Amino acid sequence: MILPEYGRNIHNMIDYCTGIADRGERQRCANTIISTMGNLFPHLRDISDFKHILWDHLAIMSDFKLDIDYPYEVAKKEDLYSKPPRIYYSGSRGQYRHYGKIVEQMIYKANAMEEGEEKDCLISMIANHMKKSYVLWNKDTVEDSKIFLDLEELSEGRIKLDGSRLKLVDNREILARNNTNNTNTGGNNKKKTSPRKNR
Repeated sequence: MILPEYGRNIHNMIDYCTGIADRGERQRCANTIISTMGNLFPHLRDISDFKHILWDHLAIMSDFKLDIDYPYEVAKKEDLYSKPPRIYYSGSRGQYRHYGKIVEQMIYKANAMEEGEEKDCLISMIANHMKKSYVLWNKDTVEDSKIFLDLEELSEGRIKLDGSRLKLVDNREILARNNTNNTNTGGNNKKKTSPRKNR
């Protein structure tokens, strides 16, 4: 069966309808089948295009051989088997997904800024955020040098940091903050127990 949810009897009725020679009789038969199909799913009648869906299903179950005047433009056979258009994905670097698209946009902005204290401050914030994202994503510690290398690659070599001049947030501090947040979140979900009454 093409659409088994309608059952064998509906499919047999459609086969019978397709074989009717008189067009007017065939049309009346199709209308009766649509009414029967609708009665099978009364809870779906509130859907705005419910009738349209039924006529689509009628055409599909007849293998598009039912020659009648459809009240709607029904689906075409070629559309059922054609591949949908390919979804476009941005060319984001897959290996740096843990940093996120916003970090890449911030790096792009930093590249465009003039040299100075404001740019240095932004780069420092970006590097620290990258380290936090790395640790929380991978659940593991990471050396500052790794973050500096990733930042250099993401900035296409335009941002180069020196570990002797910039110290990023400590791994233990990131993990401790994350554990504290998890504990607080879990605490909110615990059931409150009433204190035991003194007897």
